Amino acid sequence: RGVKPFEINDEWYYHMRFREDMENVKPILTAVPPASTLDRPDGPHSGNPAVRAKVGQPQHVAWVVEREDGGRGFGFTGGHVHRNWADPNFRKLVLNALLWTAKAEVPKDGVASNVTPEDVEANLDPKK
Repeated sequence: RGVKPFEINDEWYYHMRFREDMENVKPILTAVPPASTLDRPDGPHSGNPAVRAKVGQPQHVAWVVEREDGGRGFGFTGGHVHRNWADPNFRKLVLNALLWTAKAEVPKDGVASNVTPEDVEANLDPKK
């Protein structure tokens, strides 16, 4: 709710392997990764034939799951670039998902949160 399209640079993981027929899995963020993400040599955690075969196809990078027993979960492959927390739609996506997972009501326009650049930088460890 309330999340608008956004563009950020992150270390997104894609070509995720979901349950057969996506049973109880609902994608909430999907993107088409650029071919440039496959520039590295083949390997188990980089461009490999299975991943390369999916170039140009939409990939789910965030999803929710609701189990038959009522439990809920949220999967998200982003979050590697700290400055992305300054993006209001990136934050809203994650905050909405956290509320949903906790079975709390997600506001009609999503979770409002305001941070300053100083807030984002406040607790970073100094570079060594």
